[in-house]
Amino acid sequence: MAVKYSTQMDAAKKGIITEHMVCVAVKEGVDSEYIRKNVSVGKIVIPANKNHKALEPEGIGLGLRTKINVNIGVSGDCHDIDCEIEKARKALELKAEAIMDLSSFGQTSKFRKMLIEMSTAMIGTVPVYDAVGYYGKDLKDITAGEFLKVIEEHAANGVDFITIHSGINRDMAQAIRNNKRQTNIVSRGGSLLYAWMELNNSENPFYQYFDDILDICSDYDVTVSLGDACRPGSIADATDSVQIRELITLGELTERAWNKNVQVIIEGPGHMRINEIAANVVLQKKLCKGAPFYVLGPVVTDVAPGYDHITSAIGGSIAAANGADFLCYVTPAEHLRLPNLEDMKEGIIAAKIAAHAADLVKGVKDAEKWDYEMSEARRELNWEKMFSLAIDPEKAVKYRMDSIPGARDSCTMCGKMCAVRNMNRVLEGKEVNII
Repeated sequence: MAVKYSTQMDAAKKGIITEHMVCVAVKEGVDSEYIRKNVSVGKIVIPANKNHKALEPEGIGLGLRTKINVNIGVSGDCHDIDCEIEKARKALELKAEAIMDLSSFGQTSKFRKMLIEMSTAMIGTVPVYDAVGYYGKDLKDITAGEFLKVIEEHAANGVDFITIHSGINRDMAQAIRNNKRQTNIVSRGGSLLYAWMELNNSENPFYQYFDDILDICSDYDVTVSLGDACRPGSIADATDSVQIRELITLGELTERAWNKNVQVIIEGPGHMRINEIAANVVLQKKLCKGAPFYVLGPVVTDVAPGYDHITSAIGGSIAAANGADFLCYVTPAEHLRLPNLEDMKEGIIAAKIAAHAADLVKGVKDAEKWDYEMSEARRELNWEKMFSLAIDPEKAVKYRMDSIPGARDSCTMCGKMCAVRNMNRVLEGKEVNII
């Protein structure tokens, strides 16, 4: 008789290699047993809700390719569902491994269901965003039970991972009051729960009823992404006592989740100086027992609005090279407005560059092969092959076609002075004619 299991982690602990584990192993070029072993101890997660039928599963964690997440969703000022579906299609076309629906306006279930039905990528949500629109009443009037009801609906819909800000409890709220920060709480979910606690003089329901949330997640095999409500929103607040205190709590919650066979991702900073990033990854891995680390950026300077896809790609690459596993993309619109389709594309490409640069450092299987093949194509001046290997072939082709050289085996930067062209000719015993 086949052994029954509730979640990927439960199966792994029982020695079962699931179809999803095999799929991930094939994608990563590693042994299925390697995946099973690390899922069993929480160092790899496979977010895969039982009700997400279109999913093509991915693994996140130790020894695997660095994955990226794309945020979409409607807001009070911008609530065009068709536009957000178009963004989702583009994210899938660009091979993003995860899409988070951060919708915070109106009855969002229609959009969420459409997204889950169409998406081969894993889907994440932040249920606290949805609660106000779901019930159509003020934040302070939502009960703890009603928050949990929203989580259950998201799980039943087929969401693969949910961000839950369970680390910001009453003790943390007092720590925030006692330790002045330049930018206070910049996490939207964290600020909503802080406000709810203050307005109701009550404990954070996502902390108080954490075990009930885990029961829901176990029923549907939803991965918990433990949100960093107190992530630094400015360089001045990076690696402060508030951030680290919350991280300690997240480590404790991680073990509680694993005891119920619920997979866990830990979310991380935030704004941070370059020289603090590696230490933050080490702290997270130590305090959270090797659970996969999911970082927003880190954004390495506060002064580049309009270019935060670059500031975050710098930080994300350093974080991932030091062991972070999952990058949340940041777009040029960060801190300014809801991203449009072009902003989203730029954010995805920047995050993919950061992820691959880190994979070269990690020694991820076949990462270096990609660069080797591109360099071979460049040596051969094989433009079509270069385009096919590019992270963004569309842009590479456009730049080439915008400025056609006289010598077709070069480009308009160097023309016949092209070093690659002339070295090829010399080494082949041919004449070098520059004039």
